[in-house]
Amino acid sequence: MLLLLASSSPYRRVLLERLRVPFEVVAPNVDERPLAGESPRDTALRLAQAKAQAGAVGREAALVIGSDQVATVEGTPIGKPGTRAAALAQLRAMRGRIVEFHTALCLFDAARGTTQVENVPTIVRFRSFSDAQAERYLDIDQPYDCAGSARVESLGIALVDRVESTDPTALIGLPLIALVTMLERAGVEVP
Repeated sequence: MLLLLASSSPYRRVLLERLRVPFEVVAPNVDERPLAGESPRDTALRLAQAKAQAGAVGREAALVIGSDQVATVEGTPIGKPGTRAAALAQLRAMRGRIVEFHTALCLFDAARGTTQVENVPTIVRFRSFSDAQAERYLDIDQPYDCAGSARVESLGIALVDRVESTDPTALIGLPLIALVTMLERAGVEVP
């Protein structure tokens, strides 16, 4: 059975490679804007499912993985900063605070028309770092394509005081523990 990762994220591709199962990557065409009144958790779940279903178009026998992540500071969603200035503003807003990351995962079995969807929340407490530390971090890591502007799999871990999650890979963008469970339910054994 063809396994597809419906994502343009290089981080998700690298994570999926850890499982050592053959897969292909397809970039889904999905509008990622939240709907009016939609909670961050619900946005992540909806987008993960939409990405998986979009990735299945024209691939009726595929298992398609979709994932999405929405970060919030005190309930306010924060996205990918895109620029250094926006990243610095995000880091300033997060320092000394708790940030909740909703990482949603969907496995869509196109042949059967079945969907498995799960949210894997992660709570991150950021240190009370200085502006100079934040700026040095941005100079080195340049995390402008990461929700929350800090790569915990890289130097961004120095900005973090504590991480709480049932799946350490969820914060990076693809919850592998949940994915292995979903794949097993779909008949794919890992390893």
